[in-house]
Amino acid sequence: MPIPARRSHRGPHRWRILVVAVVTALLSALVGAGATASAAPAKPTESKPVYSYADAVRESVWVDTRLDGDDNGKTDRVAVDIVRPREPAAQGRKIPVIMDASPYYSCCGRGNESQKKTYDADGNVVQMPLFYDNYFVPRGYAFVGVDLLGTNRSDGCADVGGAYDIGSAKAVVDWLNGRAKGYTTRTGGERAKADWTNGRTGMIGKSYDGTVANGVAATGVEGLETIVPIGGISSWYDYYFQQGAPLYDSGPEWLSDYVESPDAKARCAAVQKRLVDEAPRTGDWTGLWQDRDYVKDADNVRASVFVVHGMQDLNVRAKHFGQWWDALAKNGVDRKIWLAQTGHVDPFDSRRGAWVDTLHRWFDHELLGYANGIDREPMADIERAPDHWSTDKVWPPRATGTAALRPAKGDKAGVGTLGLKAGSGTETFTDNPALGELDWAEKIQQPTAEKAGFLSRPLAKDLRLSGSSKVTVTATPTTSSAHLSAVLVDVGPATIRDYAGAGEGITTGSDRSCWGPSTPGDSSCYLTTATATTDVNSTVFSRGWADLGTSTNPKHGTALTPGKPYTLTIDLAASDHVVPKGHRLALVVAGTDKDLIDPPSTKPTLSLDLARTAARVPVVGGASAFAAATSGSTTATPQKSAADGVSPYRLDRPVPGGSTR
Repeated sequence: MPIPARRSHRGPHRWRILVVAVVTALLSALVGAGATASAAPAKPTESKPVYSYADAVRESVWVDTRLDGDDNGKTDRVAVDIVRPREPAAQGRKIPVIMDASPYYSCCGRGNESQKKTYDADGNVVQMPLFYDNYFVPRGYAFVGVDLLGTNRSDGCADVGGAYDIGSAKAVVDWLNGRAKGYTTRTGGERAKADWTNGRTGMIGKSYDGTVANGVAATGVEGLETIVPIGGISSWYDYYFQQGAPLYDSGPEWLSDYVESPDAKARCAAVQKRLVDEAPRTGDWTGLWQDRDYVKDADNVRASVFVVHGMQDLNVRAKHFGQWWDALAKNGVDRKIWLAQTGHVDPFDSRRGAWVDTLHRWFDHELLGYANGIDREPMADIERAPDHWSTDKVWPPRATGTAALRPAKGDKAGVGTLGLKAGSGTETFTDNPALGELDWAEKIQQPTAEKAGFLSRPLAKDLRLSGSSKVTVTATPTTSSAHLSAVLVDVGPATIRDYAGAGEGITTGSDRSCWGPSTPGDSSCYLTTATATTDVNSTVFSRGWADLGTSTNPKHGTALTPGKPYTLTIDLAASDHVVPKGHRLALVVAGTDKDLIDPPSTKPTLSLDLARTAARVPVVGGASAFAAATSGSTTATPQKSAADGVSPYRLDRPVPGGSTR
């Protein structure tokens, strides 16, 4: 299907023009009727809770997706549950839509309290998970919860980010804009029309749900005005692999089986088989991954994008927001970003009051067209320390430039220096799958067999890294297979969010806070949360992995020749981190990162050619800022003793929106 012509990406300006035009027309009409300009009503800047939540319309619609995932000769219908204020339709006014399309409404639940949809005897939704309906319906929005194909009450099959996932959510946007057919039942012929909406839709959701929002936006569907992906995937290959290195011991077939309804499992064997056959554990790029790469289609995005991500998210890792953000920026998409120090955590649970207020203003601006000034506010909010935030007008800051940092040999084996001058010689390490980045960081200044570490001089002033880094290595293996890890470390004592703990940076309390009216079956009150912190001697703040066998072809790995050098560039996750004065910046290159990638089939020793190894990092102020920060005489900050440290990584099976590992 051809992509509709792109509209201008100048979202905030289009709304300013719209508001001016409406007000001008109104004033002209009043003056023509003998009224004075002073009689014009004030322009609204905030939606108010003026509609009854208790009397809201609750209905279910099944939208024809024009897809046949289970190959039964009938097009699949996707289930759509709707909560909307009754009064606007009675007054002949149309309203916008906030939509969360998810596979989790029945299998697993949503939010910190794992809420699931519940229904009354007529099949209409009673409990709609999360606070969106309670808060926004009284303010004149409809909330729409979509069961992706193959889940809950929908037909078809789940295909983990493919044509069925994205197509089912896109079909709902089409229905809201009068371009698709909807029905009052799953199998019947009575039509349902979305004549109560103006079609202006915003999609929101965490993890899998935010991923679907990314995918739908990448189709360029008309009527999707904004998306708010929270911890969303931008390319499904990068959820399961990075540059050929497997991140988990399973593929998308496990996740499909996890979310599908019981009847879908019985009819979707062919889809399940494809998820196995076309996602080989070799890490090779296939057509399946091509179909699930939304970054390549960023030039289709017509919606504005409000990205939210935890910089220490080890489930949907930070590479996802970085490559998506860069692609959106390249294509001039209106965008905003929040970056927290949490793991895979919703901002409702890490910065609740500020989040609800900001989201409210964002939707008011993007869906109602209110000139509330959010488009003129800083683009980025970044958590610098637990509960301490800073802002940037543009992200990354315009002063950011790439500094090529070079490793060199030091006084001790495996403990080298990091600076602007190229080194020489080699450093050697042996892959030890029993150890990972926290072990490497803990012993960064000690010779150990499993890693090569390189440290800058103690910093004379703060050094800020903002964006995505790359590390190019030339390594010679002793065996036919090898996986490499590269991490950036802030060496020095700090108190950070305990991102690897059970709550990934938060703890859940017993009190509740309420966000809108409630009904007997749908409470707006949620358990409060608090920040979980830990004291550390070092902080890993950016990381990346690769299979050395992909050095000649990033989409296809090959066996290595022992004794032959290979040059490979490893993409590191995006981050925004300030290494404080007195600390050191360190680069670690090692093999298997325990619990974060799977080990290779052999246990290689690797020799790094230091003259052909470099880290290209985004420094605010560029290479000159690094030179200035490392040219002083500041001594190293003493290490804290008896630090609590980051919690050991948990080993649960990964699910986007569920457990980290």
